Amino acid sequence: MKRKILLIAAMTFAMSASAVVTSQASGWTMQNGSWVYLDSDGLPVYNEWRRGADNLWRYLDGFGQMALNTWVDDEYYVDENGIMVAGGWKQLDVTPDSNINDTHWYYFQENGKLVKDKWMKINGKWYHFDFEGTMETGWVDDDMYYCGADGAALTGWQRLYPPDNTDLWSDPFDDGDGRVWYYFNSSGKKYVPADGKEYTEKRIDGVYYCFDSMGIMQTGWVPFDGEENIGQYRFYGNNGACVTGWYTAEPPEHLASNYENDVDWFYFSKNGEPKVGPRSGSATTSDFMKINGKTYLFNEKGNPVYGLQRVAESNGEYTSYYFDENDRSAVKGRMKIEESDGTTSTFYFGTTGRGYTGVYSGSLYYMGKLQMASEGTHYEAIAVNGKSYLVNEAGRVTKSTSGAKDSDGNKYVTDKNGVVVKLNDIQGGNVGRPPEDPSWWD
Repeated sequence: MKRKILLIAAMTFAMSASAVVTSQASGWTMQNGSWVYLDSDGLPVYNEWRRGADNLWRYLDGFGQMALNTWVDDEYYVDENGIMVAGGWKQLDVTPDSNINDTHWYYFQENGKLVKDKWMKINGKWYHFDFEGTMETGWVDDDMYYCGADGAALTGWQRLYPPDNTDLWSDPFDDGDGRVWYYFNSSGKKYVPADGKEYTEKRIDGVYYCFDSMGIMQTGWVPFDGEENIGQYRFYGNNGACVTGWYTAEPPEHLASNYENDVDWFYFSKNGEPKVGPRSGSATTSDFMKINGKTYLFNEKGNPVYGLQRVAESNGEYTSYYFDENDRSAVKGRMKIEESDGTTSTFYFGTTGRGYTGVYSGSLYYMGKLQMASEGTHYEAIAVNGKSYLVNEAGRVTKSTSGAKDSDGNKYVTDKNGVVVKLNDIQGGNVGRPPEDPSWWD
């Protein structure tokens, strides 16, 4: 059947060529079983292109015969019918410059010229061809693009084996197969940090991801600006997306010795940056962070502090805040608290969590701590905010008394607020001892 089709094609070509010869005494003709092209003098044409009656190009080789199934000038190809391949793909088992058997795909432009050493967009997809015109697959163009098995440049997220020259210290996904994630833009170019940076973030579909200088998506802690403190790191989950909000994690390996716990709490901003506060004891109320209506304070390690903390206010004065050991938020109200010296004391924290100073509900507080007369004294004057309050051993303020005596027989007279106005019949003033400071946690 195939022989019959070829015979019909040959007859068609012969009749077309004969018409040309008859009318012009030149053109295509069959000689010794091969097609040749005669010029106007009736001489064979060598190493030139000529059109057939079908307006398609054919090539006359060095013997003057129409070439079949071969490369011409390493840039054109003629098929089994001698017709120049143009405007499409062709799979061939010989390369242009060596004729070594090696099957590859090639693409020929409308003028028949082979696409070489360049990118070309074909039917909406990008393809890359090497210097011989071979369609490439895998990593190409300085490993900035990756072409699939069909030759089309991949776009979007792709999990691939890195280029052969990539030195991976470990598999970022720890599954043993060695593939890693890359992101390619709409033209197929791999995303890598600009300006020679080691790491950079890219927002993709509203989520931040991190890539290293080789374009590999990162997971876990990434040292953006060094490894000296937690604020120089960012954190990314196993899927590569930056972690936001509360998250428990092991500290960065390089800083692990600075942490008491193997796993601790961190809070991350929308781009994966951990919230970092001041060193313990140097915090101010401006360092507080509101999260879902609760108040938190972070230390220089990026952890939310807990326990009784010394905090400076805007006026430069200090007070106490207590942060719950479980959820780490500032607490409110009256409670028993173990101080750093091991004693347990009563504290009162106002609606903002601030340790109360002054008289509240009949008791005297200083920086949140209940102030009580020393054991065995019965009563004692304690100076708070420039006023001396008379309190008993339970911390209750003694108000409007005309003569409460302590264990030494000293007689105190107080006004309706419990402020000492007279001591031993001598008009009083600031006669109280200093209040007892809280014992803050580090």
